[in-house]
Amino acid sequence: MKKRLKIKTKKSEKRKQEDFWQKNYSLSWHYILECKNYILFILLLFLFSFYIALFYQPPEIVEIIRKFVEELLRKTQGLNTWQMIIFILDNNLKSSFFAMLLGIFLGIFPVATTFVNGYILGFIAEKAMKIEGSFILWRLFPHGIFELPAVVLALALGTKLGMFIFSKEKKKEFLRRLENSLRVFLFVILPLLIIAAIIEGILVGMLG
Repeated sequence: MKKRLKIKTKKSEKRKQEDFWQKNYSLSWHYILECKNYILFILLLFLFSFYIALFYQPPEIVEIIRKFVEELLRKTQGLNTWQMIIFILDNNLKSSFFAMLLGIFLGIFPVATTFVNGYILGFIAEKAMKIEGSFILWRLFPHGIFELPAVVLALALGTKLGMFIFSKEKKKEFLRRLENSLRVFLFVILPLLIIAAIIEGILVGMLG
């Protein structure tokens, strides 16, 4: 009798856990669909700034990016694979999370972040292709298929969050958008960034 009770209890707990994950993933994807126009906007803005960087590189901006890259290389110099994974994950998590939360100010911060990130990536890609050819872009592909959607999604969530100001019931809508944004970040964005950091960390270790 006790064994049967234990089995029933375990099954009940397992079912509750499955329901918890299923419910939150379902709510997350439902909100992502609600944000589809913001996702499209952020993606197009990112591609636009990436394209601009390929052809327009004023000396002042080049110098700023050069210092940024040098500082990044200094911080990652001598890191082993595990340390590199932690560094990449920590950096991506912080930048994505705060870009999302700071969207509360009319979405200005995530929009500006999108443009800057797209420009920097386009600038680096252009310089890298000149040195090693277009094949260098394939190094970015494995982690990019996880990192880029995660970052774009975080920026889109932040932009939508800031648009609560135009709702009729501002407080209620802000709390709804904030709750859903945090849920999506935890159940969708975080796993994608973890996978991207692992792949990128391993690739950096292998390719040097």
